Amino acid sequence: MKFDIWILLLYTGCMSEKKARPVTAESDKDWQKTQYSNLIRYVPSGTYYARLRVKGKLIRRSLKTDVLSVAKLRLSDFEKHERQVAESRDSVAAGKLTMADAIKIHKQRLAGNVSLKPRTKDYCVQRITALLKSWPELERKEVRSITKTDCLNWAAKFGPGRSATAFNHTISILRNLFEIGIEMGSRYDNPARFIKRLRERPKRLTLPEPEKFTEFVSAVENGGGGFSKYCADLVRFLAFGGFRKSEAANITWADCDFDKGEIIVRGDPVTGTKNWTIRRVPMIPDMRKLLERLKAENPDALPSHPVMRVRECQKAMDRAAKEIGMERITHHDLRHLFATLCIESGVDIPTVSRWLGHKDGGALAMKVYGHLRDQHSVNMAQRVTFNRASSEKIIPLPVEGTASR
Repeated sequence: MKFDIWILLLYTGCMSEKKARPVTAESDKDWQKTQYSNLIRYVPSGTYYARLRVKGKLIRRSLKTDVLSVAKLRLSDFEKHERQVAESRDSVAAGKLTMADAIKIHKQRLAGNVSLKPRTKDYCVQRITALLKSWPELERKEVRSITKTDCLNWAAKFGPGRSATAFNHTISILRNLFEIGIEMGSRYDNPARFIKRLRERPKRLTLPEPEKFTEFVSAVENGGGGFSKYCADLVRFLAFGGFRKSEAANITWADCDFDKGEIIVRGDPVTGTKNWTIRRVPMIPDMRKLLERLKAENPDALPSHPVMRVRECQKAMDRAAKEIGMERITHHDLRHLFATLCIESGVDIPTVSRWLGHKDGGALAMKVYGHLRDQHSVNMAQRVTFNRASSEKIIPLPVEGTASR
């Protein structure tokens, strides 16, 4: 009995001694203060940590670096983020964050993003409108109440008949809204992540042959409308210059340099061209004839006046294509037609790419126009032969310094 009591007392004493051990005192030695506020260093690994108090809450987070200069930069970003999150939580603490609130925040951030062009911002707003139209009750829902099933059900209804590009961009908008909810502390996960994006396949180009294009333009011009003639001129202008619709609308007579044989493309006065650069497109013979005719028909036009009288003509193009039995084409397809005819005429792809305003040295042009019309491929194949005897004779150039006879 006495032995059992002694064992019990010994065990209890050991436990008491273990509990009384100053563990925190030892751990404090592992942390080293720095000369910078809210920045500390974990000595054993050398890793820097952020240690700050936000709204009364103490936060300590690894900055995942042992380089002081990097740690200082990451500390600034981390501190800014944590304080923004805290302020956001306070702003919604009195009420519950709804999807309408998240949409409002998203639009504010979108409008203030200087890295996005106005055209891109407008497209994002269009996707938000499409999202709300396809999910009418979404705005009234609380962010935290929406489930994975809700998102999948919406996608199942929204996806069919929708282009892959439009579908994927709308998904991105929905995911961003939930990310705002996560940032605000309204939920911890993103249920829209379970929606699978559609594979975006490049559009197969079906372009008219030159003879069919001439017939197409004639059908547009003889459409019977008050602007039919102007619509036909726009079709020619887009096809002969490879311009985007928005670029063509803002080309003035001052941009047409007949002496140098080129057209300056500036795009919209506010948004500019797609790549924020001004480019010069040479006048092909058909373009020069078109501009000379338009100039003769409108001799009083000022240099600041736009060359084109209309900005778009899709309805006239649709009617004309249907009338002559041709597959429907868009304004942008006329840009493809210009590029295709240039390449088939022997212009190298990097040059065509530069005329189009691409900034990748021809990579996109090669991807889009690498497969030209079937008939052109057949014609090119006839030039390939393994029989040297059947190839045309090549007349060598005269050697420098010798007289040619």
